[in-house]
Amino acid sequence: MKKLKRIVCILGALSLVGIYVCTLIFSFTDKTQAKSWFNASLYASVVIPVFLYAFLLITKQLDRRTKKEEK
Repeated sequence: MKKLKRIVCILGALSLVGIYVCTLIFSFTDKTQAKSWFNASLYASVVIPVFLYAFLLITKQLDRRTKKEEK
């Protein structure tokens, strides 16, 4: 479970960095689709951390449950 958490957190951090870079690039472009891309990347920069936090909460509860069952 610890390896899974580590992998998910690394992937989440990399995706957030990518989204922030994309948001910066989209904010400077002046194309017609740039506004919708910018809004989508801002939305994703809020949603991805929420999902990562939820994943960590769920894995914490599962770890507690397995420790109680082992005793």
